Amino acid sequence: MGINDRVQEKSSVRLPDAKNLVLSSSPHLSSSADVRKIMLLVIFCMLPACGAGVWFFGLPALKVLLLSLFFCVGLEALWCFCAGKPVWGTIGDCSAAVTGILLALNLPPGVPFYVPLVGAALAIWLGKQIYGGLGNNPFNPVLVGRVGLLIALPALMTTWSPARGMAENYPEYQAFGMADPALAAGATSAPMELTTCATPLGVASTLPAPEAGKNRFEKIDNPSMWKEYFIGRQGGCIGETCAPALLLGGILLVIFNLINWRVPLYFAGTVFVLSGIVHFFFPQVTPTPLFHLLTGGLLLGAIFMATDMVTSPITGTGCLIFAVGCGIITTVIRIWGNYPEGVSFSILFMNALVPLIDRWFVKRPFGYTRRRREAK
Repeated sequence: MGINDRVQEKSSVRLPDAKNLVLSSSPHLSSSADVRKIMLLVIFCMLPACGAGVWFFGLPALKVLLLSLFFCVGLEALWCFCAGKPVWGTIGDCSAAVTGILLALNLPPGVPFYVPLVGAALAIWLGKQIYGGLGNNPFNPVLVGRVGLLIALPALMTTWSPARGMAENYPEYQAFGMADPALAAGATSAPMELTTCATPLGVASTLPAPEAGKNRFEKIDNPSMWKEYFIGRQGGCIGETCAPALLLGGILLVIFNLINWRVPLYFAGTVFVLSGIVHFFFPQVTPTPLFHLLTGGLLLGAIFMATDMVTSPITGTGCLIFAVGCGIITTVIRIWGNYPEGVSFSILFMNALVPLIDRWFVKRPFGYTRRRREAK
C-alpha cells in the first residue's frame, strides 16, 4: 500500500461523512427554552410577591391582580386582531400575562377597576405594541403604564391602604394618617368604608423640622420599625412591601438564569451607599440607608423591572453602568425631588440610554480589528 493510500484510509476514518454535516450560521449553541417557558418561569418567581400582597391587603389586592391580568391579555389580543397579527401566537407567549401581573404589583390595593384598565392600555399599546411588539420596545411597558397613571390619576395612585397587622405594631398612628387605631385595625364597627395611610417614604418627605438636638425621623426610622418594614407591614403598592417575598423571587430568577444579578445588586447598593453618605453628613435631610432599602418600590423595581431582558443592557459592564445610574437618579429624586419615590422614573430614564450603553460596552468579536481612518 502506498503513502497516498494510507493517508486516504486514515482521512476516511477521522473525518465525518459529508452527508452528516449541517451547514448553519451562528449562533451554534441552542437551548430548549423559548419565550413562553421563560415568561412562565417569571410568573412563578412573582408568585411569592403576589401571595404576600394578597395576604397583607386582602381581597381588594386579589381583585386588582385579576383585573390587571385580564385587561393586559385582552387588550393585547384586541390589538393583534385589529392589526391582522395572529392573536394566539402573540398572547400565547405569556408576555402580556407577565405585564399584567407586574402592573398590578405596582398599583395600590383597592383602586377602582378603571385604573388597571387604563394602565393596561398604556402598558400594552403605548409601551409595547406601538413599537412592534415584544422585543422591540425601548421602555419597560409596566413602567410606562405606572408613570402614565401617576400623571393622569395622581390621587388614586397615592391612596394607600394599611397592611394586615399594621395597626397593632405601629406606635404612631397619627404619623401615618391613622387617627383611630380601631379604624386602622379594620374594626367592623367603624363607620368608614375605607381606611387609608401614608407610606413611610411619604411620611419622611413631609415631616416638619425637629427641635434642636432631636432626630427628625426617629419615629419612623428605628430598629423596631425596620422589622415591620422588612416583614411587609407598611403602606404601599401591592407587591412592594414584603421584602422576604421579593428576595425569594429574585433568588429564583437568578437560579433560573433569567436575570443578570448585577442589576438588582448594584441598583440597591447604589441607593444604600449614596443615602448613607447623605445621612451621615446631613442626618436631618434623609433617613438611614436601611430605611431607603426596605421602604418604597426599590426592591420590586430592582429585581423585577430593571432586569427586563429587552430594556436592560446585554453586557456585564453595561449592567453596572445601568444599575448605578438607576440608583443615583432614585436617590436624588427621593431626597431632593418633589416625588417621595423615584424608582420608576430612574428606570425609564436609563432605558433610554441602553442603546448607547450597549454600543460603548459591547464585547469585541473574536478576531475583529477596528479599521483605522485613513489620513486625508
